[in-house]
Amino acid sequence: MMVIYNILAIMGIVLGFPLLAIIALGSDKRRKTVLQRLGLAAFPWGARQNRSSNPSNKPIWVHALSVGEVNSALLLVRRLRDRFRDRNIFFSVSTKTGHEIANKLLKSHVDAIFFFPYDFIFSVKHVVAKVDPAMVVLVESDIWPNFLAEMKKRGVPVMLANARLSKRSFTGYRRFSFFMRPLLLTFSGICTQSMDDFRRFEQLGVPSGRIVRTGNLKFDQEHDPVPTAELEKLRRSTHIKPGQKTLLAGSTHKGEEVILLDAFSRMKRQFSDLLLMIAPRDPRRAGSVCRIFRSAGFSAYSLNDLNTVALDSKSDVVVVDTIGILQRLYALADIAFVGGSLVKSGGQNPLEAAAFSKPILFGPDMSDFHEISHMLLESGGAVRVHDADSLYKASAILLQDSNRAKDMGKKALDVFRANRGAVEKTIEAIRSIGILGI
Repeated sequence: MMVIYNILAIMGIVLGFPLLAIIALGSDKRRKTVLQRLGLAAFPWGARQNRSSNPSNKPIWVHALSVGEVNSALLLVRRLRDRFRDRNIFFSVSTKTGHEIANKLLKSHVDAIFFFPYDFIFSVKHVVAKVDPAMVVLVESDIWPNFLAEMKKRGVPVMLANARLSKRSFTGYRRFSFFMRPLLLTFSGICTQSMDDFRRFEQLGVPSGRIVRTGNLKFDQEHDPVPTAELEKLRRSTHIKPGQKTLLAGSTHKGEEVILLDAFSRMKRQFSDLLLMIAPRDPRRAGSVCRIFRSAGFSAYSLNDLNTVALDSKSDVVVVDTIGILQRLYALADIAFVGGSLVKSGGQNPLEAAAFSKPILFGPDMSDFHEISHMLLESGGAVRVHDADSLYKASAILLQDSNRAKDMGKKALDVFRANRGAVEKTIEAIRSIGILGI
């Protein structure tokens, strides 16, 4: 199967080369990114590379796909740094936004941040030779055949941390088990978020001795209270007036804004001063989201555009086009809606809202966060909505009854606090492999 996979990969190179060339020529930054992922560029090492044959002198390589996985990995990386102060830690990502967040949050905790290689044999070999890791920790996903094959060939243990396997993914993996099972068997250990994930990996042929249920790293993310001065600065930058009610829709996907528009239009008739803040999953959609609401007669501005708007100007909708501030914005909200759930996208992380004790609403598809959403629903910290009508009704109840909203928020916070500890369990699983000499 690897032969067929690599034939397809070569065809992908041939067909995709013109696009890669256009991207590479677009800017110096893009050119460096593409060359780095191809393994053809110098790497941004922030520390001495270790070349000793002694595994204790080789680095730990942690990889996270994008923004969500980077946030999940944050505390794990810090704990690894604390535990292995004399060892290099290298961190890779696969997306531009992930790279930006990693540089913002992890630069002082790792020795290098770089882009993960494209899964072509030559790219993987070049990059792996430069990193020369003692061990690799993949956070949640990004399972690539050639990369895993190269790790196996080199005898480098690979840990899959914070692993999840939705019903949809499990069905796909099982259908192609002849290909997926050998890949999964290359992992030295798999740390799952839930027992459901544990059982699914086991059913795919991974020995139970290699799987451990550690819980979800997202519960261990640090959500410190936002200082009063910073909170006021955020309030001014978003034009939220004193006492103004705010509904924050976080990480929305294409198609959800139209549903939000329908619900919000009805809310405004009853709560005329209500402000809607929308943070699209892809900030580049901010302009099109603004146009959706302006077409219905609402005053809608992107967060950056508000810098040029007078503070006393009317704003019905604020669209967040800045990366890395959504977590702090939850501190300003009265109600949190979790995006990616009213369309079939698996939902987004509701714990950021829970950590700030906010009542949470989400749609029917939270399959990527099944266990977390179930806990929140069971506790009464969240309500599931199905369409614009139920979103309007649930929001109206919470806007009318502040005590009910406060109680929901407290229950969500209780769920967040009660499920911490995944980082230490993951560190213990890494330690148990024994390659790191602890």
